[in-house]
Amino acid sequence: MEPHWDDMKVFLAVAREESLSGAGRQLKLDPATVGRRIARLESAYDTPLFAKSPQGYTLTAAGERLLSHGEQAEAAMRSASEALAGTTEGLTGQIRIGAPDGSANYLLPQVCAQISDENPELDIQILALPRIINLSRREADMAVTVSAPTAGHLLVQKITDYKLHMVASRRYLRGHPPIETLADLRGHRMIGYIPDMIFDRELDYLNDIGIERVALASNSVSVQLRQAGHGSGICVAHDFTLPFHGNLRRILTDQVSLTRSFYLVRHQGDQRSERLNRFAEALTRGIRDEVARLEADAMS
Repeated sequence: MEPHWDDMKVFLAVAREESLSGAGRQLKLDPATVGRRIARLESAYDTPLFAKSPQGYTLTAAGERLLSHGEQAEAAMRSASEALAGTTEGLTGQIRIGAPDGSANYLLPQVCAQISDENPELDIQILALPRIINLSRREADMAVTVSAPTAGHLLVQKITDYKLHMVASRRYLRGHPPIETLADLRGHRMIGYIPDMIFDRELDYLNDIGIERVALASNSVSVQLRQAGHGSGICVAHDFTLPFHGNLRRILTDQVSLTRSFYLVRHQGDQRSERLNRFAEALTRGIRDEVARLEADAMS
């Protein structure tokens, strides 16, 4: 029995969701149908593709080998659809971008709005999560990250560097002792990430500065900045966020200045998609320009 492409789509969904019910929700099929399609595919290849357990469906060695070929076939089918549809002046369809909290809140809204203005038939979704976006499960078409992944079949492109400094509100600075050196930070209340929820080493700003205790913590950059804006303490902020928080002031700029980078991460097979290539180019250019604009505003 020859395997069907429809069964391959079911296989990819189960591999990404690691369950029949999750794949069924994605494909709008009932779990029993998903299970029968997987059994049909395993029969066609005469080998088990998943190891079943109470924890879910895990790929076997044969399933891992098939996954690579299945993703290549998926990318080829997508490219064929785009080719048959022909090229248009604007981008169409739906594209989902995964991003960490800072860029999702302070950069992507205006960048995506500009891309939408230029491509009115395109639907853009921003998936903001305080963790690494799982592209292998197709949570998103591409992701903005703060470090370059080294594993997986991924395309990684550096977008731009960005700066971070320590900040506090005018109200806080007026009501507390002067801060002129790092040693002066002792006794001041620090705001930062929840230590055991820092999902990327590049986000461990306070540890890099040598600060151990975080009195007010959140896994959200926006929450941290709002706390600082209310005069609750001192935090590390991206310079590009400061134009949105006019009452925050940079401190110790000659002693504490951090540089981080944004990367655009995509599925390797998508490099053949003209549509996604065009979107990635517009997104990269837009983020780069927006960081430069906002950082210049923060300096003025």
